[in-house]
Formats: sequence, structure tokens, C-alpha cells
Amino acid sequence: MDAIKTVNLTKYYGKAKGIENLNLTVQAGEFFGFIGPNGAGKSTTIRTLLGLITPTSGTAQIFGLNIVKEKENILQKVGYLPAEAVFYPGMRVKDMLKLSADLRKMNCTGDAKILCERLHLDETRKVDELSFGNRKKVAIVCALQHRPELLILDEPTGGLDPLMQKEFFDILRERNEEGTTVFLSSHILSEIQRNCTRAAIIRDGSVIACDSVEALSKTSTKRIVVHGNVKLDALEGIRDKKSMKDSVSFLYSGDMNRLLQVLSAGQISDLSITEPDLEEIFMHYYTKAGDIL
Repeated sequence: MDAIKTVNLTKYYGKAKGIENLNLTVQAGEFFGFIGPNGAGKSTTIRTLLGLITPTSGTAQIFGLNIVKEKENILQKVGYLPAEAVFYPGMRVKDMLKLSADLRKMNCTGDAKILCERLHLDETRKVDELSFGNRKKVAIVCALQHRPELLILDEPTGGLDPLMQKEFFDILRERNEEGTTVFLSSHILSEIQRNCTRAAIIRDGSVIACDSVEALSKTSTKRIVVHGNVKLDALEGIRDKKSMKDSVSFLYSGDMNRLLQVLSAGQISDLSITEPDLEEIFMHYYTKAGDIL
């Protein structure tokens, strides 16, 4: 079964485009990445899926349920972590967690306690006295404590220190292994590359690529680092060139034989040719001309 399926999903804010003709399928049990910079349409997509805003046109389903007509049933199956969580002032963490559980008519005390211990979250503190990072932990526990079938996470690691980020992703992987579908929206490409099996790239409100993370990372382009003295002016296919004191680094998508000819004419002390990482590949989906490698 598909956990998420959208068909030409569109949302306009007046004349301003949020998302347009967005087509996306996430299978149940996937750890799925949703990639794009701020303003690309990630949060609009998520809020539309959750019924927080009404689509202008198109359709979407979560576990076969229509996002407009069956919103309440959907919310019972979903754990949502917004980029910025807002809580009622004056409430203690334990009261906020209980309120979240009560809204779902569930007793989540056991899971909440375990999650608070793993995230080093003090349940006795008042929420409005917490740092941004600790408020994010409260939101994480609210999203996970009822063991939802689908986790929708919008820029989830903002405010978390590296140790807490690691623990957070350990928890997500454990839940995913138990069958939970994880939909991770992020502009931090390393999070996607380390944790997701498939990912979609969104640009200007539309999905422009969707494949396995491995496939998205594959390209004929190579990262070249040359140490020594070499003239590259006549070499076509160079991008992202960075010159240093005694070396030069660049992405190369041209003819490899021509590259070797040019390099052999110089004075080379060292050379490395590697696959570019996902972040470098991602940038090519956002070239001004819109060209995709």
C-alpha cells in the first residue's frame, strides 16, 4: 500500500504559487527524503497533506484516505513534527505530552517516558522556560509517543546538538525497522544521504526528480582535485572550480580522455578523482538554467 500518494496536487496563495501539479508516491514502510531549499514548497506540501491547508486542485491520499474528506482518520495514523513547534504557555512538559496523548484518546505514558530519557528531556520543566532545542525534543516526543504508522518530519533537527541528532535518527531507524513509514523533509543533504532509501527533489513547487538516493547520487560528473601546476582554460565541462595555493578542485562532466591529455601536459604532484556527494549533485538540479545532469 502507498503511505502517501498525490496526483497533480496544487496549492496557490492568491496568485502566489505554493505547489503546482505535484506528483509523489511514498510506499508504506519507506524511509523517504523530501529535499529542497527554503521556499521550494516542502512545508506547503506537508501542511496540505495533513489537511492544515486546503488544496487548490489535485488529489492526495494517505494510506488510501482522502486528505480532505477523511482528515480526522488520517491524523490518527500520523505523527507530525513541524519545523517550529508552539506550545501553550505555563504548561509543564509532562502535561503537554499528556494533552497530546489525550487528544488521540491514548495512554502514551510508557513510550513518553522512554523517549524523554533517551532525549534527556526533563518532564517537570515548564515548556516556555526551555531552550529551542529542548522545545524541539518536546515536539519529537509528541510526534512519536503514540507510535503512528506514518511520521511526517519537517526540518526536524533544528536546535538539536550533534549527540541528540544521532539519538533522534537512531530512534527513527528503529521505528522504521518496526514498519513505520518515515517522511523526512530537509534541506540538510547529509541527513537524507545517511538515512533515506529514496528521495524526491522539489523545485518551485514541483517534484523534479524522484529515485533511490543511490540513483540520484549517480552521475557522469566527477569531483577532480589536482595538486600541482596545470592549465585548465581550454578544458570544457568544468563547474564549481575552486583554486587554492597549490591545488585546484572542480566538478568535471566532459571527456575523460581530454582531461587526461590536459593534465599530462602539466606538472602534477597528486590527483584524486571521486564521486560527488549528494549535496553537489543536488546543486545541479538548481542551476539557473534549470539543466539537470
